[in-house]
Amino acid sequence: MDKRKLGFLVVLVALFAVLLAAAPGPAVAETPAGHLDPGTQFFTPRASAGARAHINWLHNNGQRADARLLRAMTSTPQAVWFTEPRPTRVQEEVRRTVRQANGQGRVPILVAYNIPFRDCAQFSAGGATTVSQYKAWIDNFAAGIGNLKAIVILEPDGLGIIPWYKQFRGLPSQAGSYEWCQPADADEATAANDRFAMLNYAVDALKARPNTYVYLDGTHSAWLGAGDTAHRLVQAGVLRADGFFLNVSNYVQTERLQKYGAWVSKCIWFATDPASWGNGHFDWCASQYYPADPNDFSTWHLTDQWYIDNVESQTWAYPGEEGLHGFVIDTSRNGQGPWTPAVSYPDPQVWCNPPGRGVGLRPTADTGNPMLDAYLWIKIPGESDGECTRGLGPGGQTVDPEWGVIDPAAGQWFRPMALELARNANPPLP
Repeated sequence: MDKRKLGFLVVLVALFAVLLAAAPGPAVAETPAGHLDPGTQFFTPRASAGARAHINWLHNNGQRADARLLRAMTSTPQAVWFTEPRPTRVQEEVRRTVRQANGQGRVPILVAYNIPFRDCAQFSAGGATTVSQYKAWIDNFAAGIGNLKAIVILEPDGLGIIPWYKQFRGLPSQAGSYEWCQPADADEATAANDRFAMLNYAVDALKARPNTYVYLDGTHSAWLGAGDTAHRLVQAGVLRADGFFLNVSNYVQTERLQKYGAWVSKCIWFATDPASWGNGHFDWCASQYYPADPNDFSTWHLTDQWYIDNVESQTWAYPGEEGLHGFVIDTSRNGQGPWTPAVSYPDPQVWCNPPGRGVGLRPTADTGNPMLDAYLWIKIPGESDGECTRGLGPGGQTVDPEWGVIDPAAGQWFRPMALELARNANPPLP
C-alpha cells in the first residue's frame, strides 16, 4: 500500500478514536447492589410465647389438627421485628439473631422499626424521639449484623405514612396539600425532610455492611400510585439500596403486587436515569390509577403496555429487568386477598385484624421473576394489628364487632385470628 495512503488511514483512525472518546455516552444512574440468590434459604425464628401456649392448649384439649396447622404456620420462615429503643440492647438482639441464622446456613429477615413518629401515633406508635437517637440506633443495628448475611426490611410504613408530607404532584415544586399525618409534636417545617434524611442515613449505614440487603417501604397497590411510590423511594435512598418491599401487614393479592412492583421499579429507572427521556418525571409514570382502573384488574394490562411503549422501548438505555431495583412481597396473610365487610361501619379498618383471611405463598427467593427478589413472611401471622374498633369507640375499650372481643394490642398473639389464618391458608398448610 502507498505510504501516503497508509499514513492517511492511521490519522483517520486516530481521529475517529478521539471523537469516539469525546462523544458523550449515556449517563447511568446508580444501580441496585444486587438481587437475592434464588437458592437463598430463610431463617425461622422460635415461635412467640403466645403462639407456643396456644399450640399446647389446642393439643391438650384434643384439637390436634388445629395444633398441627399452627405448628406448621409458626415453623415457616418469617421475620424478626426489632423495636427495642436502647441502641446497645438492639445491637445485642440483632447480633444474636444473625449469628443463630447464619450458623444454620440461613438468612434472617430483620425488620427495623423504630423511626420517629412511627405509624403516626396509631396502633403501632413509638420509635425514637429525635433524629440523633435514630441514627445511633441504626448504627448499633448495623453493628449487630456485622459481616454476616441479613435482609433488612427498613421501617414498614416509613414512606407510606410520612409526618407533614405534601401530596404528590410529580415534582417537589408541584406538591399539594398536606397528607393526613400531621402530629402536633412534629415540626411542620422539617418533619418530612427529617424522615427522608434518616432513611438515607440508614440505607448507607446498613449497606456499609458487606452482606446486607436493604429494602425500603413501597406500600402496596391499593394505596399509593406507582409514580408517587417511586418518587418517595428515590428521596429515601433506594438508588443505593437493593430495592423495596410491598404489602407488609396487608392483604393485597399477589398478582396485583407483582404488576405494581414492576411498575414502581421501571418508574424508578425511567425518572432517574439521565439517559431516559423521562428523567425527572415521576409524574409521567403510569400506575394502577391510570390508564388502568384500580377496581378492574382486567384493565391493568393497559399500564403494562404503557411501560412497554415508553420505558422498555428505550433500547439504547433500558438496562433490562435484571438491571432494575428488586422488590419483595409480604405474603404472610394475603392467601385469601383483602377483606370486604358485610356490615357498614363508621371506619371498617379493613387492614386491622380482618376476619376470614389466610396465609399465602411460602417464603422463597426462587420466584422466576428477575425483579421479584422474594416472597417473604414479614408480618408475623397470628399477631394482632392492634385494638381494632371499626370506628365504634376508643381502642382498648371497644369490642371489635367482627371478633366479639377487645382485640389484643399490636404485636400480641390473637388466638382466633391465628387459627383462621392457618385454616384458610392458600396454598394449604401441610
